[in-house]
Amino acid sequence: SPSTTCTAAACRPLSKMAVGKNKRLSKGKKGKGKKIVDPFTKKEWYDIKAPGNFSVRNCGKTPVTRTTGTKIASEMLKGRVFEVCLADLNKDEDQHYRKIKLQCEEVQGHSCLTQFYGLTFTTDKLRSMVKKWQSLIEAHVDVKTSDGYVMRLFCIGFTKKRPNQLKKTCYANAAQQKSIRKKMREIMSRESTSCELKELVNKFIPEVIGKEIEKACQGIYPMQNVHIRKVKMLKKPKFDLTKLLEAHGDSGPAAAAADTGDKVEVAADADPAARPDRGAVL
Repeated sequence: SPSTTCTAAACRPLSKMAVGKNKRLSKGKKGKGKKIVDPFTKKEWYDIKAPGNFSVRNCGKTPVTRTTGTKIASEMLKGRVFEVCLADLNKDEDQHYRKIKLQCEEVQGHSCLTQFYGLTFTTDKLRSMVKKWQSLIEAHVDVKTSDGYVMRLFCIGFTKKRPNQLKKTCYANAAQQKSIRKKMREIMSRESTSCELKELVNKFIPEVIGKEIEKACQGIYPMQNVHIRKVKMLKKPKFDLTKLLEAHGDSGPAAAAADTGDKVEVAADADPAARPDRGAVL
């Protein structure tokens, strides 16, 4: 009858659990007793030293895992790239839209000696310069400084209205844009190849190259907001510690305000016989 019949699955005898399986049932959760250690307890903090081109030399701190076995802390720091706002490096809020990249090249004590590695503009500054009714002109060039650094410089500029212009737009035609780009490349190459990296960074800070391009392009089409918007490091010469220490010497803007010593006052009652004879007065 249908009530006495059973399915094959129901009539199958219960099999015993395989020996050695599900070992962890009685042991609880895996890794329950493991203590969570804060990774920052194993870290050390190092000072970031900017080159002598900038007013503020101590521009921040960076953490690194302490030396353990073959992993040496100073080796892990070398090659690290830091991005610092130029306003903080020079204590000048007008330069807030430019960011300087510094690369750690040497570690001395608890200080990371850095070298210039690149320059970029903030996105908001670039967006604010792009407007309607004008032409945007860009150019880039690869340059090699006299001390062997190969860099790629990117320039940006915009056309502006001529004095007393009534026309709404100020578009430069294709031939004018071509000659402006040529001028940009010429000036960037000329200004960069004739000097060392240290001098070139000193040109980037007050935007000397941008002003030079603006002046040179006046005869082709009036320009405004001409900037070196980006600098990219492509190749570096072999590491030279003496050059790096020279870059970190007191030769930047801060050196101008350096202590030059005090005047030495000669006592009024000093022995006149001890003074050198300056000759007789006729």
